[in-house]
This record gives sequence, structure tokens and C-alpha cells, in this order.
Amino acid sequence: MKVELRKWSLEDKDGLINLCDNVDRKFLSNRMPILYETSDALAWISKVRQIDGIEGVYRAITVDGRIVGNISVERRPDIFCIDGDIGYMVLPEFYSMGIATEAVASICSTAFFELSLRRISAVVIADNKASIRVLEKNGFELEGTMHRAATKNGNIYDICLMGRVLLPCPI
Repeated sequence: MKVELRKWSLEDKDGLINLCDNVDRKFLSNRMPILYETSDALAWISKVRQIDGIEGVYRAITVDGRIVGNISVERRPDIFCIDGDIGYMVLPEFYSMGIATEAVASICSTAFFELSLRRISAVVIADNKASIRVLEKNGFELEGTMHRAATKNGNIYDICLMGRVLLPCPI
């Protein structure tokens, strides 16, 4: 099994549609349309291709050439510009194979270098134990908990604030 991260291209629209239509949304934000259309895929890919390496790092997660996930680190605005927010998703049939752990390791290295970040942050629903473990394996630490801070499908959740700092930090 060969796991790779690669930049998105317009030819990936069908793989992105398949990913977005089949990913487990239990712990994802509500921003992604429920039925992901070709127009959604083309618009998103076009956008990230323009800002990749400037405002963020956006990659398709592939296994043996097949798109099985998405991962990104997006630079935070204003005085927080040395911090990036990480987000990722993997198709359920590829859970528990180390794919997310490997993808997080790779994108963190890329984002620290390409975006000149000093830290990367993650905001994770506390019940998402698998994602928290992926982050911990990659050097992220729990920095705090926001109690009863999010709602999804009628449930109220605590949010874990996770962070990884690039050391040594010259600032």
C-alpha cells in the first residue's frame, strides 16, 4: 500500500466527488454540501490551486493512486499568520490503516516549510478519539477544552484544542 499526498488537479473532480459523497460526516463541519456536485468540485479545486503554498497547503491523500482522503493546513489571518489550522478526512474503508497518521506527518512538514509557520492547530470534537490519537502520534498536544462549544445533528459536543509547535522557535 503506497500512501502519497499530491496537489489537487481539475482531473481529480470525480475522485473528490466520490470522497465528499462517501466520507463519514459525523465529526466534520457542516460547510461541505451534502450532495457534492461537479460544480462544487471544480470550484473548490480551482480555488485551492490558486492559493496553495500562499494561504495554505491542500493535498489529496492517495493510496495506490486512488483518492481516499483530503488534508490541508490553512494559514490563520492577521496576527495569527504564523499558525495554521489542519483538517483532514479519509474514506471509512481506509480507517485504522495508518493513512491519516502518515498524511498528517507529511503535510505538517510541508506546511511548516512552505508557509513558514511556527505552529499548527487543530480543533477536534472531543468524541473523535481516533482523530485525537492521529494528532497525538504527530506531536500535537491538548492545549485546552471548550466545553459544550459545538452542535452537530442535535448533539452538543466539547471541543479539544490541539497544537504542535515548531521547535526551536527563534521568535
